[in-house]
Amino acid sequence: MSFLTFLVAALILAITPGPGIAYVVARTVAGGRAEGLASCLGTALGGMVHVLAAAAGLSLLVAQSATAFTVVKYVGAVYLIYLGIRLLTQKERGVPSPDAVARGPRRALLEGIVVEVLNVKTALFFLAFLPQFIQTTAPVIPQLVLLGTICVVLNTLVDVAAVVSSARLLASPAVRAARARLLRRASGSTMVALGVYLALAKREA
Repeated sequence: MSFLTFLVAALILAITPGPGIAYVVARTVAGGRAEGLASCLGTALGGMVHVLAAAAGLSLLVAQSATAFTVVKYVGAVYLIYLGIRLLTQKERGVPSPDAVARGPRRALLEGIVVEVLNVKTALFFLAFLPQFIQTTAPVIPQLVLLGTICVVLNTLVDVAAVVSSARLLASPAVRAARARLLRRASGSTMVALGVYLALAKREA
């Protein structure tokens, strides 16, 4: 599968507003930029836990059964389509104002790790997304770790940008809502198209 395809998909998915961005912005509002950036680092470390877990589990699956791994890739493609459809059909909802209080950068870092590690949706996404872009004829773990790390880095960069610009983002709810709606539609369409493409593409052994 094309590495460029992976980068485009990962980037679009990274800029889609979600719980991660909402969390780091909430921490920024409560404790300032330092606390917001600490929470970004925390969610990044938590994301890497999911990457390493996915790499270990999927590598074991490849070693045991190529057929089972192929099934996982098809199921993953269907899951991406499902996520895309959910984004496209999601009803407009107001952005809640979290009742957050300042807790300090260290606490924000630790909470960021815990929040992301306990995020089951992140684990499911990596299990669905990463296998689509690896070749089972090459070492699996290095590929999965590399692709997963790229995803985490892109997500973290977007989170950092949200922290740095949070004051401006919060100042205009109407603009924020319109931007979120546009990004959600773009991401939903990308997920559906990617899922269909991956499901129909010729599988590499």
